[in-house]
Amino acid sequence: MSLASASFGPPATGHYARDWALVDVETSGLVARRDRVLAVAVVTIGPDGEQTGEFSTLLDPGCDPGPVEVHGLTAERLRGAPTFDQVAERIGAMLQDRVLVAHNAQFDYDFLAHEFARARMWLPVSQRLCTLALNRQVDPPTDDMKLGTLAAHYGVPQQRAHDALDDTRVLAGTLRASLREAARLDLPLPLVSCPPRAESQFTPKPPKTPCAYRNPGRMAPGGPLLQGMKIAITGETAHARAELTGRAVVAGLNMMTSVSRHTSVLVTNEPASGSTKAHRATAEGIPVIDEPTFLRLLDDVRGGTAHEATTTSAPTPPPTTGVQATEPESSTSTPAPSAPSPGTTTVPAPRQPASPASDLARPLTGRRVLVLGGDHTDAAAARTRVVELGGSAAVNLSAGVTDVVVLADGEKDRRMNRVVALQLPLHEASWLTSPNAPDAPDAPNTTGTTNTTAARPKEPHVMPRGGVIDLPMPSGTPAPGSAPGPAPEPAPEWHLTVSWAPQSVCEIDVVAFILDEDEQVTFDEDFIFYGAPESPAGTVRLLTGGPAEQTIALDLAALPPATRKVVVAAAIDGPATFGTVGPLQIGAAPGTSGPPLTRATLDAATTERTLLLAEFYRRGPRWRLRAVGQGYDHGLDALARGYGVDIAD
Repeated sequence: MSLASASFGPPATGHYARDWALVDVETSGLVARRDRVLAVAVVTIGPDGEQTGEFSTLLDPGCDPGPVEVHGLTAERLRGAPTFDQVAERIGAMLQDRVLVAHNAQFDYDFLAHEFARARMWLPVSQRLCTLALNRQVDPPTDDMKLGTLAAHYGVPQQRAHDALDDTRVLAGTLRASLREAARLDLPLPLVSCPPRAESQFTPKPPKTPCAYRNPGRMAPGGPLLQGMKIAITGETAHARAELTGRAVVAGLNMMTSVSRHTSVLVTNEPASGSTKAHRATAEGIPVIDEPTFLRLLDDVRGGTAHEATTTSAPTPPPTTGVQATEPESSTSTPAPSAPSPGTTTVPAPRQPASPASDLARPLTGRRVLVLGGDHTDAAAARTRVVELGGSAAVNLSAGVTDVVVLADGEKDRRMNRVVALQLPLHEASWLTSPNAPDAPDAPNTTGTTNTTAARPKEPHVMPRGGVIDLPMPSGTPAPGSAPGPAPEPAPEWHLTVSWAPQSVCEIDVVAFILDEDEQVTFDEDFIFYGAPESPAGTVRLLTGGPAEQTIALDLAALPPATRKVVVAAAIDGPATFGTVGPLQIGAAPGTSGPPLTRATLDAATTERTLLLAEFYRRGPRWRLRAVGQGYDHGLDALARGYGVDIAD
């Protein structure tokens, strides 16, 4: 099959027409810094929608090919194929001056970046577009966002799944259809800037072993070192820094690369050096010792308290499928890392909606409502009312929006013209007082006409702010009343996607903190942010789908027992506040392309610059998810210090 013979309809025009380089890679694993590319295909398309080039090849990775049952590429098939460095120049020429496009584009981009780095070359890509992120914005009525599912929805034929060239051709048809839908909805493209990446950033690093002991606090004057103490070193040392760190880790100490109020002791031979760590230690009153004293104390490190093992006793587990809403528990309901500072605004606790006897009391069940206009207070109240009535409060216009509530000056919103063109039902604020249960709307198809046969899958469970759900257990979970056994594990990976209305005055960063039972990071690398987007073991990762969407991916089953909670937050880079940004939406889904099981819309108050969005936490053998929505006036640095890491270093 060639693209020229496929009937995908006319391409999108205007700012949706660009030079594209569509890419698909087959790999030996899922970790770009460790695994290798086995096959690569590139198809180039011009602004007129016509194919301008095509290249595909198998590659000899020089390693085990990994899951052959998935990609079908055995070592025998790959033997004699070129190595990546032999084709890198040709691939680079096809990528040059084009937007890289892939389904789950960060995956393909990261693998290509590592391969180009190994070949001692730059990856010549300045922008990328993820068709997965694009379709999350479009929100077509599909069961999931897998490439094959979207291709079937858009009428794109697929011949051989997990074949790099065929997947790229299918991607081309899906891209064209997605661009037409984006143009119909007047959606901005979720283009991601890709600055040059230095080779040193791709040097594989062995995972750091978490400290097995809880932090006992600061070292007492003249006292011994205790296992679990957080130790930082600054300045010149007589012994190699690696030697000091290695000996300390073997002794059970937790070596940190920064100083915070939770640091137990700072080791330095130059306490008056004025280094950032020394200055911070002085400000926090942290004990300071020199290198000889540290070496002497290392010979007699006293026993510490081991991290609590995750308990396996719990109430009868809920069903193994679906989502179970749960009332918050007081033991885990405080999301803040520390008491708010004098300049902090704490959002009031949300009003929990009553549980109705039937959907008659929740007439907006299954509806997606977009609120336009109004000041922050009125708009937030309207979105809260939508959730109380069983609906989902949208933050952007998409194919899933069923109703639009127009508040004061809402008719001036840039999306209003498109709303009218799509003939979406318009309502005044009074409609939210007692709306009648509307009939389900006809679903629009990809041509913009009414499709009376298309059915939208079941809407995700809607959580209010403060709401809690139990994450579903996989198949094989013991039935209630059965004999005790090993604790069941959650789905291998969960994706929490955060989205917001596109901003022109500020950038928003999504971050995550991996916390122990003391609500502290075990080590600095447990802080996941744009500068360190992956934990050392790869269990928590930050993924960027566009300028108005970021995702935290969590492999909950692989987190160590000492990890009790993962907190996801957002911070504004610059003087703007979440009052000007408006609502943020979070959606939790199993896997990369799975349908969201739950969704929540979070409204910050007027002056916050950081916002706690959600937390994954253990409850017995289960993992739970809470929609938090608590904001603070201070910046990300203060939030990070509360969890035990100083990002200034």
